[in-house]
Amino acid sequence: MSTDPEIDPETDPNVDPEIDRASWGARMDAGSTTSDRLPRRWRNALRPIFTTEHRVIGIEYLVLSLVAVAAGTVLSLVMRIHLVWPELAVPFFGQVKPEDYLALVTMHGTLMVFFVLTTAPLSGFANLVVPEQLGASRMALPTLNAVSFWMTAGALLILLAAFAVPQGAPISGWTSYPPLSAVAAAGPGQALGMDLWLASLTVFCLASWLGSLNLLATILNERCEGMTLMRLPLTVWSWLVASLLVLISFSVLLAALLLLFSDRHYGTSFFIPAGDLVAGHVRSRGDGSPLLWLHLFWFFGHPEVYIAVLPGMGITSSLLANFSRRPIAGYPMMAMTTVLIGLLGLVVWGHHMFVSGMNPYAGTAFALTTMAIAVPSTAKVLSWLATIWGGGLRLTTPMLFSLGFVSLFIAGGLTGPVLAQPALDAYLHNTYFVVAHFHLIMAMAGVFSIFAGVYYWFPLMTGRLMNGTLGKLHFWITLIAAYGAFFPMHFAGLAGEPRHYSQLSGTTPLLENLLPLQRGITFSAVILASAQLIFLANLLWSIMRGEVAPPNPWQATTLEWAPSMARIVKTSTSGLDPSASKFHQNIACRAPYEYGLRPNGLDFIMQCDPNTKAE
Repeated sequence: MSTDPEIDPETDPNVDPEIDRASWGARMDAGSTTSDRLPRRWRNALRPIFTTEHRVIGIEYLVLSLVAVAAGTVLSLVMRIHLVWPELAVPFFGQVKPEDYLALVTMHGTLMVFFVLTTAPLSGFANLVVPEQLGASRMALPTLNAVSFWMTAGALLILLAAFAVPQGAPISGWTSYPPLSAVAAAGPGQALGMDLWLASLTVFCLASWLGSLNLLATILNERCEGMTLMRLPLTVWSWLVASLLVLISFSVLLAALLLLFSDRHYGTSFFIPAGDLVAGHVRSRGDGSPLLWLHLFWFFGHPEVYIAVLPGMGITSSLLANFSRRPIAGYPMMAMTTVLIGLLGLVVWGHHMFVSGMNPYAGTAFALTTMAIAVPSTAKVLSWLATIWGGGLRLTTPMLFSLGFVSLFIAGGLTGPVLAQPALDAYLHNTYFVVAHFHLIMAMAGVFSIFAGVYYWFPLMTGRLMNGTLGKLHFWITLIAAYGAFFPMHFAGLAGEPRHYSQLSGTTPLLENLLPLQRGITFSAVILASAQLIFLANLLWSIMRGEVAPPNPWQATTLEWAPSMARIVKTSTSGLDPSASKFHQNIACRAPYEYGLRPNGLDFIMQCDPNTKAE
């Protein structure tokens, strides 16, 4: 008679159903939950929904981001095609009107900033490896963690629903400046579509809050014996600081969203000035200020850049050390610069408002603090270069994407000090120069770090390696196309092209001479998007047919690759034994990046190795 509660006598051919049905049913009824009494196939189907396993939730976050980035990429291609061929009817979209173009801009920006660049590197990867990197078996608050994911998924559905409501999606841009965003009659999409945008981001803020609370509690309370703060991998440092930024900045954004909703529906006037004329009607119910929204939004908006990029910095630091086979150059300095970037990121929001009429002394203060961020950022770049200098470089796909991150971070970062000057920003504000800057340093650098993380941790998710040849082909086409798409935008911005114009011909003939440049950018964007099909093909093929990964395939030192952690991972993701806590907990015996030649012939020592002495 079978005693395995996982064996279902209705479906298992090795079990006599007449003998085992009674005992199986009795066991399932005794001390089991309602969901456990469901047929096994239903339990398998429902497990991803109700699971609190952090690694499954991490994969679900990554899949959610994959859906969002696919939708955002399609929207961007429609924008690019319309910009250079404005009379062309785009399949499934038809003739793109100016208001349609603004809706595409709004939804593309919102999808990419919130559901890709915030979700994947922070929520996705942190859930994937943080407990194991700390030597723990689970998150501190697993139920809260699962609730956070499903709230994020709900927020995405609410946002996408804006395409299906009367008048369509909002047209205010991802920054949704009032007073136009505060008045439903201001234009198409500003009624129900705008309400859905507000509802989506409100839910997203709450979800991010819960997720960050869980992450902070895990990092501070679940570390194994010996895992001091100065033994944390730099990935954990980056997730720690990014979570703190989420708690602070998303709180302010949440307040701003509620105030804007109140202006739209409850007769308040936080952001609407007295006597403002919108859609032929004078709004005179109060005397608010749109500048209040700018302060609140950009207090969130600039830390958001670091919420997206800091995890990429942590991933890149770890991978450069691994594939150079050298310790991180200046580990304490790298940890402290991560904290310093987070702190400075909270006090520079005003540089987005140089042209708003702010006091010149305030502008000077924001310019100085913005310039100050260049110091810890430069220190990180120097550390990366010192780490790989003279190292035995292994040009694997994760390493190539990490090097691509460094390249894009430098290329995009060089224009930061330019935009930090009030005099220069007065000319470049809201032009394509700004689009080039943040697409290189935030979007492309962030995406390259996501690719590096997926290729690197793919064995932990599937037990297989992704195809290296396809990965390198994916990298080189993506890198060249990324520079081809975004670097020329600097020249369009210097020529004075505004970022939100839907076409360059017709009523704006002054900019027609920029059409050849924009066509080149569009061709590069199409190639960039097409290259991602290689990644998708590699992903699907590797899941089913990829080479089986050996234990610790990258010869890494951090604890997610430790043998005892591997057992926890296997049981927790397969559901064979949910009580992972019975396994041996690792003990952190050393710093996280001990690479280099050793007396025993190995060129690395794992953090949990108590016996090998470093040279």
